[in-house]
Formats: sequence, C-alpha cells, structure tokens
Amino acid sequence: MQNILFFGDSLTAGYQLPASAAFPSLLQQRIDALNLPYKTFNYGVSGETSAGGRLRLASVLNRQPVDVFVLALGANDGLRGIPVRETTQNLQDIINQVKLKHPAARLVLVGLEFPFDLGPLGGHQMARYAQDFKALFRDLADRNSVPFVPFLLQGVLGQRHLNLPDGVHPNAAGQKLLADNVWAVLEGVLAVKS
Repeated sequence: MQNILFFGDSLTAGYQLPASAAFPSLLQQRIDALNLPYKTFNYGVSGETSAGGRLRLASVLNRQPVDVFVLALGANDGLRGIPVRETTQNLQDIINQVKLKHPAARLVLVGLEFPFDLGPLGGHQMARYAQDFKALFRDLADRNSVPFVPFLLQGVLGQRHLNLPDGVHPNAAGQKLLADNVWAVLEGVLAVKS
C-alpha cells in the first residue's frame, strides 16, 4: 500500500464539512473503486499559509512513508496579499523538503487563483497581484517538472450553490468538483506506478 499525502488549507481540510466530504476522502473512494493500492491522508489545516505549511511540514513527513505528495497551499497567502515572491519561496522550500526526505515521492502541485475583489489591495494593483499569484503555481510546476492541477476551484469559485454561505469554502457538492479537478491529474500519476 502506498501513501498519498494531501497537504493544504481549509479547501483540503473540507472546512465545516464531515471528513468524508473533503476531496481527499472522495478521491480515496475512487482509488478503492479502481482497486489501486493507495491510502490518502488529509493534512489540510484551515487558515494555513504557505509559511505555516513550511513550518509544519517536517512533522508531517516524519509520520509515514510518502509515495505521492499533493501540495495545495497558497489560498490564504492570496487572501492576505502576501507577496508572491514570499509564497513562491515557501512553496519551493516545501517541494525541496519533500524531495530531500522522500526522494522517490511523486509530487503534484495544485494551482490557485482568486477574483480581483478579494484581498487587501486595491484596483489595478490587485489585478496585477492576482495575475502574478496565478502564474506562480505554473512557474513552480514547470521549474520542478511536477504534474500540475491548474486551478483547484475550477467550476466552483463564485458558484453560490457549490459553496458554503461564506461564499469562499466549497460545500459537499463543491468538494466533489475539487475531487474531479485533482483527479484529472492525479489519475495519471497513480497509473505510472500502481
């Protein structure tokens, strides 16, 4: 049995939902249905930034072998307007730590973006930040030659019926779409060594 670690924030954790409704659990159901030898672990922590994840990572990597590591952090950085350079450095450091501790692990990077009206910045500056924020994920994936999920919230962001009343966190139906978005890339990664 191989281990898949999902390392993220409230989007991964399934904020205000039962654990079984979070997308890593939904992906476990698909994996089981296909009789693939993988077990998923949800290490999503609500409110986590890339800096917090970098600090938390060592304790997670020491818990069990890691065969696949799905990195889905950065949403809270974007919402707080943390400089893109800082987020990029933190995510690169996480990738480096995983490669160092588990050299054979396959990594998947999950991209994020957000609408221009969120966050502490204003108008034109916000639009530029949003562009740079979106680009940082593909740049990191390319630089590290890792499979890339372009946008975790594809089809969910801004869809009231797929989000909790806060309009930010996916509801159970929204989490199913997150699972679809991740599976579109993860399926190929698992097929390589299943």
